[in-house]
Amino acid sequence: MIKYAQWNVPEGTDPPLLADRKEPTMQASPKAAGQTSSVTVPGIHLEKITVLRAGKVILEDITVSLNEPRIGIIGPNGAGKSTLVRLLNGLVLPNSGTVQVGNFTTARAAKRIRRDVGFVFQNPANQIIMPLVRDDISFGLKNLGLAASERLRKVDQTLEELGIAHLAERESHTLSGGEQQMVALAAVLAMDPRVIIFDEPTTMLDLRNRLRFQKEINGLNQQAIVVTHDLEVLEDFDRVLVVTDGRIGFDGAPGDAVDFYRHWSAQ
Repeated sequence: MIKYAQWNVPEGTDPPLLADRKEPTMQASPKAAGQTSSVTVPGIHLEKITVLRAGKVILEDITVSLNEPRIGIIGPNGAGKSTLVRLLNGLVLPNSGTVQVGNFTTARAAKRIRRDVGFVFQNPANQIIMPLVRDDISFGLKNLGLAASERLRKVDQTLEELGIAHLAERESHTLSGGEQQMVALAAVLAMDPRVIIFDEPTTMLDLRNRLRFQKEINGLNQQAIVVTHDLEVLEDFDRVLVVTDGRIGFDGAPGDAVDFYRHWSAQ
């Protein structure tokens, strides 16, 4: 039997379409600090994905379902980790294969999927585009067509929940790296996504800000998929994938995945 997340499928047959599955509600690990409520995941499935860039294979024949509340992705530089997560909201489209989120595929509904799948980049300065913090968080809400009063309410609520209300009127370029990362997260959270992808979010942070950001990830009500080289971040995750040479070399519990990665790296 091949195991696709919760669904056991006989060898040689395809998994059921996401549209035919009951959307799972899954409880995050009880060890995850601050995690008190269940996390409803939309159901993400990649089927026979291959990605080429300038004729080079970046990812090859990837088939995987991602349905746990907290999923980590690790692996060496250049293995294809960032490309893998960019597939999940249509920032990258596969050369072959299908990426499905809920009942939609990125090939046909990437814009719709991006409303459900938010993305926090490694360098937050690259996604903060407005001069003032409040305006930056409001920008995406305006694109949703929300009234000014509703945008203001959402911005204030999100800043308050993250404990950064004092930054609302700050100029974005004056923020520290940790503050910028929190503002980037606030801008994504304000859009009410169901999934948030983090691409090496702690790389530019000192220990204090790394621990704070880790706490925020653990406390999210959304599904979180985190690419990281910071292996300690993954201790309380539900599942970790190790990407090696454009393929998924290992898929399992955090401790087992880290052991596999350390052994692989030492060869």
